[in-house]
Amino acid sequence: MGRMTKNANHPTEPVATPRGLDHIVAGVSTSDGDGVKLTRVLQQPLQKRLDPYLMLDAFGSDNQGDYIGGFPNHPHRGFETVTYMIAGRMRHRDSAGHEGLLENGGVQWMTAGRGLVHSELPEQEEGLMEGFQLWLNLPAKDKMREPWYRDIQSEEIPEYTTAEGVHVRVIAGTSHGIEGAVLRAHTEPLYLDITLPPGAEFAQPLPADHNVLVYVFRESLWIAGSEVPTRRMAILANDASSDGVLLRAGATNHSPARALLIAGRPLHEPIAQYGPFVMNTQEEVKQAVHDFQNGQLG
Repeated sequence: MGRMTKNANHPTEPVATPRGLDHIVAGVSTSDGDGVKLTRVLQQPLQKRLDPYLMLDAFGSDNQGDYIGGFPNHPHRGFETVTYMIAGRMRHRDSAGHEGLLENGGVQWMTAGRGLVHSELPEQEEGLMEGFQLWLNLPAKDKMREPWYRDIQSEEIPEYTTAEGVHVRVIAGTSHGIEGAVLRAHTEPLYLDITLPPGAEFAQPLPADHNVLVYVFRESLWIAGSEVPTRRMAILANDASSDGVLLRAGATNHSPARALLIAGRPLHEPIAQYGPFVMNTQEEVKQAVHDFQNGQLG
């Protein structure tokens, strides 16, 4: 499958009443897996505020000691993981028989459903490894569904460029008529990787009831009159009168700004989490732990 790329002057839809900025989050430096250093930007206390999203990790280092251990076998149940690699190579294997190599610009979308065990291990010993892992909740009716997995190579992710030179990769959802690589009916996730030249603006229409975050990872962006520095997450205000999001790169930026715009329709369901298990009740979580300990998960 070849990449769907639209050149400059791709028609875009205006936003009349853009959302305000709620607050800015710095994230917490931590490690996961076998010592992989990362920043946990969306943490557990923000899960209800950013429903249906459960976690966002950002990782990036050219020091092999920060990532070489990778993420050995570990279980999941009840949600989806979306891993987006900006630079580097990571091998995925899971107990459902799926295997794939995640490379520069590619995405791995995994639906854990009723449960599986998987590993994500580097296939490089030097150089830069940079990317993100996002956890997307599943509705209660789908938490015990069959696991699913898709490897999305970089060339399979639709892209377009606006008249202002803003470049957009549509990983999930639909943006200005361009359908992304993945669609989900219930949570309606939108996942865009946006590159904005200095001074350029980008508008994205969005339903007023969706929760929205913007993670800036190159230069800085302006949202509703406030500057969002690099390596910061902006949580956008929920305003019933708003019809979308407006982003602007600083005119004095030395290079293009780059950010993830992530939005989704909240589930408004109870969240019960214990590590890699996310269900609706503590009883369901205990069952997940029991199933894993007894070799019945994946």
